Parts: sequence; C-alpha cells; structure tokens
Amino acid sequence: MYIIDRSLRFTRGFLLSYGPTPVKKFFWNREFSNGKWNFIDDTAGDCVYSHLDRFAQNKSVLDLGCGPGNTANEMASGYRKYVGMDISEEALAKARRRSEQNGRANKNSFAQGDFLSYVPPQKFDVILFREAMYHVPLGKVKEILDRFSKYLADDGVFIVRLYVVDNGKTKHRPSAMIGIMENEFHVVEKAHYEDSGATVIVFRPKGGAATSNGKKNGNGTR
Repeated sequence: MYIIDRSLRFTRGFLLSYGPTPVKKFFWNREFSNGKWNFIDDTAGDCVYSHLDRFAQNKSVLDLGCGPGNTANEMASGYRKYVGMDISEEALAKARRRSEQNGRANKNSFAQGDFLSYVPPQKFDVILFREAMYHVPLGKVKEILDRFSKYLADDGVFIVRLYVVDNGKTKHRPSAMIGIMENEFHVVEKAHYEDSGATVIVFRPKGGAATSNGKKNGNGTR
C-alpha cells in the first residue's frame, strides 16, 4: 500500500508540474474547487513580504503562480500595479473576490495561463516567484529566468522564496536552484529564515542596475 500511495503522489506531483497545460489546468482547478488548498488562504507574516514591500513601493509587480490572491491582498498597499498569473481559474476567481473585498480591485488584475509559456503584457519592476519556482525543472531554471528577464524594468528585480531546509535537513533541489541564481545573476540581497527553513533571494540579471550585495541571517537582519 505504501508503494502504491507513493507512486500516486509522485504521478500527481509530476502532472501538476510537468504535464500538458490542459492536464495541469484540470488538476489545479479541481484541487482549488474541492478545498484542498484552503489552508494557504492566510499567509500574512510570510518572510517574503519584508523583501517584497521594500522593492514594490510605488512599483509594478508580476506574481507568477499567484494562487488565491495571498500576495495581492497581504502585501503592503503602497505598490502601484499588481498582476497575478495562475493556471487555475478557480484560484483566480477567489483572488478577484478578495481584491474586491479589500478595495484593491483598481490596482490588482489577474491572468490565466501556464507560467512556463506565459508572455507578460509589459515590463515589471518586480517579478515574484513565490511558489511557482517549485514547478520549474532544475535544468530549466536559468532558461526561465533569462526569458522573464526581458520583462524586467531596467532596475527591476526577481524575488524568489524557496524552502531549502526541512526538519533540519537541506533539500537538494531548492538549494541547487538558489545556487543557480547566485552563480548566474547579480544578488541584491539574500536571507535565510531558520524558523521556517525558507530562503528569500532578490536578484537581477548581471549587468543591470548596480546595487551592492546584502546577505542576511535567519532573523532577517544584515
């Protein structure tokens, strides 16, 4: 039974990440509609917000894999424009309702699609990968970031949050992703949060606007 359950979980995870777009859309819509992901509706206080709020003040934000609108409604309200993109219409419907209820509908908009092939409508000051990076094959991390670099403003940044430690053990794949970002891009700041095991890294393409590197420890101080 354990082997069967493990095989089913692997197959589900593979399809959600790497299956054809219609298949991914079907599964994500079903899981959001049946309440499987209701537990992520409230993420106020997530470590990504201190970084995001700093770089998004009076700026435009593209949130890839936005889900039910957490970032759109929990980040500080000083941003100028927010576009959330997700493959699930069920998640986007909730995100739109929350934006209406919170008085942010005039600044928040949402688009449905597969972020692996999504073409942004403009350049953005901040491109956020809060959950979406988990669904990028390791060998395509640089390729995806290079493609989205074309949609960064001249002084824009990527912000990525990944859980690299789980129960005291380093997770290979997220750690390898962080390594690619550090080696291939210009790191603006990086922080590891020991309480959650998350790492947040802020970076831009090499040769972009000059900014001194800043690395932080687990409590978010320099």
